[in-house]
Amino acid sequence: MTTTQDAGLKSAKLKELAERAGRELEDASALEILTWAAETFGRKFAVTSSMEDAVVAHLASRAFPGVDVVFLDTGYHFEETIGTRDAVEAVMDVNVITLTPRQTVAEQDARYGPKLHDRDPDLCCALRKVKPLEEGLTAYDAWATGLRRDESPTRANTPVVGWDEKRQKVKVSPIARWTQGDVDAYVAEHGVLTNPLLMDGYASVGCAPCTRRVAEGEDARAGRWAGRGKTECGLHG
Repeated sequence: MTTTQDAGLKSAKLKELAERAGRELEDASALEILTWAAETFGRKFAVTSSMEDAVVAHLASRAFPGVDVVFLDTGYHFEETIGTRDAVEAVMDVNVITLTPRQTVAEQDARYGPKLHDRDPDLCCALRKVKPLEEGLTAYDAWATGLRRDESPTRANTPVVGWDEKRQKVKVSPIARWTQGDVDAYVAEHGVLTNPLLMDGYASVGCAPCTRRVAEGEDARAGRWAGRGKTECGLHG
């Protein structure tokens, strides 16, 4: 059997596993979902975090002490975001892994011109987020995200466990059924670290050039790529 055939069989088995788990764990708690992922995949499982908050990282550390937490340092983050990452690494039982793009911001500017994020945000996200994550997740069979169904229409059907066709991996979204109120309650109960910008008018925190504060009554993600049709960076679709 060729390596390609082996990879195809593995992907088929993982996809079947993901779809079955998505059905069976739909009503399970976030901690139960993460415990399943830890027991199923072991060190082949990682959590990704934008460091908007550390809720999923905290949950995962309870299910799997020492779990890998993958963070994408795009080179455009707010200082508060980098500070949140450093604090998570210092106080939680997790192993923070920072991924960086192949090019620095200066190198990207030299090749594509300055402020690519203003002229072609999709390309900027592809270079600084999507590609680095694809490369960084190579060693894992499953990864966890903090996606929630209530965040936006594009996320309304997020399964608690699903199949990431693009990366051929199991994708775990343990808090998919949570509301913002659930997140706030968990943060308060466990004293979980959150990005200070959430207390300064930002409802969703991404790269500094493409993130603004939101007004009262606006959608939580209205501050991301404001004024554009873009609503996602490409990591989740």
